[in-house]
Amino acid sequence: MTARLATTALSLSLALMAMPHAWADAPGARPVAAAATAVADTAVRATLPNGLRVVVVRDRLAPVVTTEVNYLVGSSEAPKGFPGTAHALEHMMFRGSAGLDKDQLSAIGARLGGSYNADTTENVTQYFYTAPAEDLDVMLRIEALRMRGLTLADADWEKERGAIEQEVARDLSSPSYQYLTRLQSILFAGTPYEHDALGTRPSFDKTDAALLRRFYDAWYAPNNAILVIAGDVDPDHAIERVKAIFGDIPSRTLPARTPVQPGPVTGQTLHFPTDYPVGLATVAWRMPGLRSKEYATAQILADVLTSQRGALYDLVPSGKALFAGFEFAPKANAGIGIAVAAYPRTQDPAPLLAEINGIIAAIRDKGVPPDLVEAARRKELAQLGFSANSISGLAETWSQALAVMGLDSPDALSTALKAVTVADVNRLARQILDPHQAVTALLTPEDSGHPVAGKGFGGSESFATPPDHPVALPDWAREALSTVNLPPPVGLPSVFTYPNGLRLIVHPAHVSHTVSVYGQIRQNANMQEPKDQDGIAAITENLFSYGTQTLDRLAFQKALDDIAATESAGPGFSVSVLTPDFEKATRLLADNEMHPALPDRAFQVVRMQTAQSYAGLLTTPNYLFGRAIKAAVSPAGDPTLRQPDPRRIMALKAEDVRAFYAGAYRPDLTTIVVVGDVTPEQAQDVIGRTFGAWARPAGPTPTVDLPSRPDSRASRTQVPDRTSVQDTAVLAESLGLTAAHPDHFALAVGNEILGNGFSSRLYRDLRVRTGYVYSVSSSFSWSRHRGGYSISFGADPDKVGRARDAALHDLQTMQEHPVTDDELTLAKASLLRGLPLARASLDAIASLDLQLIELGLPLDTPDQAARAYYGMTAATVQTAFRTWVRPRDMAEIVKGPAPTP
Repeated sequence: MTARLATTALSLSLALMAMPHAWADAPGARPVAAAATAVADTAVRATLPNGLRVVVVRDRLAPVVTTEVNYLVGSSEAPKGFPGTAHALEHMMFRGSAGLDKDQLSAIGARLGGSYNADTTENVTQYFYTAPAEDLDVMLRIEALRMRGLTLADADWEKERGAIEQEVARDLSSPSYQYLTRLQSILFAGTPYEHDALGTRPSFDKTDAALLRRFYDAWYAPNNAILVIAGDVDPDHAIERVKAIFGDIPSRTLPARTPVQPGPVTGQTLHFPTDYPVGLATVAWRMPGLRSKEYATAQILADVLTSQRGALYDLVPSGKALFAGFEFAPKANAGIGIAVAAYPRTQDPAPLLAEINGIIAAIRDKGVPPDLVEAARRKELAQLGFSANSISGLAETWSQALAVMGLDSPDALSTALKAVTVADVNRLARQILDPHQAVTALLTPEDSGHPVAGKGFGGSESFATPPDHPVALPDWAREALSTVNLPPPVGLPSVFTYPNGLRLIVHPAHVSHTVSVYGQIRQNANMQEPKDQDGIAAITENLFSYGTQTLDRLAFQKALDDIAATESAGPGFSVSVLTPDFEKATRLLADNEMHPALPDRAFQVVRMQTAQSYAGLLTTPNYLFGRAIKAAVSPAGDPTLRQPDPRRIMALKAEDVRAFYAGAYRPDLTTIVVVGDVTPEQAQDVIGRTFGAWARPAGPTPTVDLPSRPDSRASRTQVPDRTSVQDTAVLAESLGLTAAHPDHFALAVGNEILGNGFSSRLYRDLRVRTGYVYSVSSSFSWSRHRGGYSISFGADPDKVGRARDAALHDLQTMQEHPVTDDELTLAKASLLRGLPLARASLDAIASLDLQLIELGLPLDTPDQAARAYYGMTAATVQTAFRTWVRPRDMAEIVKGPAPTP
């Protein structure tokens, strides 16, 4: 589970910017339909006598439902000196309540097979659950019991304190988190926003259960909550169930809220050493929040600043930056805007910082291009149509609008966006982009061993420990979850194959007036890059953003902007658009995919950027760790062990790119999935007229699949990361099994018991019983000709050996003894009930289809899996683990502090 704290989205973006090739994924390059807002208000509403507001939005995309309880309180109301109180209480909400102890809650979660989580921000704390629609009653009862009376025992807090302090310590090791928290303290000094909602270790050391009880009693009340229900449910029936389950919870008198009134900002420059592979130059300002009347204007200004037709992004194609963009992170009552650009680790950042400031000064003094304002408005309004394409996204959209923005419905944002003028944007730009109130920061790569990106910022946290014994469920849960049933068959999509070999899969889904096209070419750079041309695939992919043979970069982007389409091209390609412009958008996508410009000048820029990125990447601990894992499970000379040499990259020529494109980009290795408001006949016609002329290259079909490999053997590798506090360990081996073998279903069931479920043996034995690790999991990986198995955990250096031995013991036990009936039933319930969730968004439907094609599996594999899981026996699971898994051959790869000589 993960906590979505207020700065998480921004921090992850910054971490992405710090990674090589991040500049290829410029803002707008990937469709994110699930984050959009609803266009029409189709909700059914009710307010209970106790003040609980209920909103139900029906979406028949899949037999799935999401409940999201929004408590209108966050870290802003924490007692002085205790900034993490709301976050601590969020954790304790998973530690049990009257009528539902923590073990029962965990067992119910396992049987539901869904996903549950929570997030704490400055103004709202949200608890969301996604599960099969038939289990709505169970989900509502869980939330009602937590609202009615939380346990909040001293002993539970003492246990949870350790988990939350580890989370804080881990995040504080992230340079981007350090930057963002320092930035927040400057921009919002003297206000409740001065501290991040995560909290601090000193505050948690002082916190006790009594303080949490006072906070809970003050704010966790039905009249301070909004319940959003989205999915395949009858709204009237859902509201009746809410009344029956929540109706007798008493309301409370709420305390006064603390205002957020930040004062002037004094400009300053900050420095943060990192061992990111690239450097980051940033300039930040305070911006309006989500509840501000200026929010819509601020959003359009941010879109203009990050436009691929804008001056900031132009730093990339001009060769002055590896990445450039603008990040807008609005909170309820204020926001943060950051202009950011990435540079090579050996480069002086001063010229790039001067470029950023010059661009911002021109925007402030001369105004924004009017056509970019119109393009931003079209983009935002078009995205309003996408929320129904994801059930959990729809619940989040409504929660954001009602609980965070204070609107009556998401549609109110549409009205505000339509009213924004160019003059409004220019006025706000002059007001906000003041150099005297800008906070500049340089995140500078150094060889000092500081923690790298990905050390856990925003990572998983445990809200409740799994039970290590059979649990008696409450009557209402036992009655609902006592049987394990087959989910309804998925049904096959429409499939067409064109004369050029291209395959089309169509999933009509008339839940919104949008259509998305996703394509995938079966490629493998390790198999297809010519000798001494490692890196040519990355260069080729990154050149697609430079337009087509008929439309240069700016003209192509304008054509997309004119229809508010979100597009990307390469070995994986996509476009998302409103229904009326489906054919126009697909034609642009086809032009980009089939006729990329691959211009010589752009090649020179991208070649340099790729070489510089790899020069920074190849010595980072994270890269070396990943490479060590590959080397441990693969023979010497394996294609997966190829790696680019920056010097050889600089020797590549433009004709090398064209030759690679001609051989690797071909229709007979391509699958396209069309999902959304379209009929199979319409999709077949449009794809045929746009991609049908794509000629199949002459000559044999290239080999894209990795060869089979021999069984790996035990080894041990240490990757130094000298300032890391904890070790990250992986136990790994190759398998002679692929996804096409039916035994992989038995291994999936066994892995749910061993290391993937809410009540896994590894978590119980390595975390709960012994405290050897903070987190642990296991997983199988598959390709057409290869398989792999791994166990991953994080532990203090002196506990790695004991954690390894305990993990291998659990693995051996899977081979020596059948799993128990209770474990088998729990695993079946989790997997079977989880299958419909894989189809709860249009993105997920397309992704699953493309994954099955990549594995060479039939499209009805989910139905095959359901039948296999349903009939699975303990003996079959034991036999599969005996046959395929080799505990004695597990290689151990550890990244962390270098061992003492």
